Amino acid sequence: MAVTDEAIEKIKGMIVSGALRPGDRLPKESELAAGLGLSRNSLREAVRALSLIRILDVRQGDGTYVSSLDPQLLLEAIGFVVDFHRDDTVLEFLAVRRILEPAATAMAASWITDRVLDELEGGLDALGAEPSVEELVACDLEFHRGIVGASGNSVLCSLLDGLSGPTTRARVWRGLTQEDAVSRTLYEHRAILGALRDRDAEAARSWATVHIASVEQWLRSTL
Repeated sequence: MAVTDEAIEKIKGMIVSGALRPGDRLPKESELAAGLGLSRNSLREAVRALSLIRILDVRQGDGTYVSSLDPQLLLEAIGFVVDFHRDDTVLEFLAVRRILEPAATAMAASWITDRVLDELEGGLDALGAEPSVEELVACDLEFHRGIVGASGNSVLCSLLDGLSGPTTRARVWRGLTQEDAVSRTLYEHRAILGALRDRDAEAARSWATVHIASVEQWLRSTL
């Protein structure tokens, strides 16, 4: 095991065991390095790596703290990683979205408030009948983010938010090349919204699946 990896594992062990808790300040560098049997250089590298993935929070002039370890904070790293996807893996991201998002939409049927539903409907109304592709995709992202955010599961929300990036380009390209993409997307959004207003979890799940699968099917036909 590389020295830095060993240092990361030792700090991780302290957090997992409860020796360091969310919000705790780490001991001084010299003390922590001696206590863990590490060199100060390897400790610095470990701290730098763990701060990048939001496990640690380095505050200049104040010290290094364990972050809140909130799932939304930790899962932000997913968005960074998936930005390096290759075009030939977009279908795989869509498949994961098709598995997770309908479940989140079904969950939202029980939790989503009338206020959020009205906001989502207002967003669709503001688009009009013939929005540009860019306007439609921006609305699509906010529409699904609003629904998933109402699922009551912050981990699921963060996962799907991180996965949305790789599929955005596919949605734009579909809007530009598929004749009925705009009208079909608006229709499916309205159907999802209607199911949520009816508090019909299974109908909401089904329409969300249809909506995502339509993008996936179009993309398969173009490859």
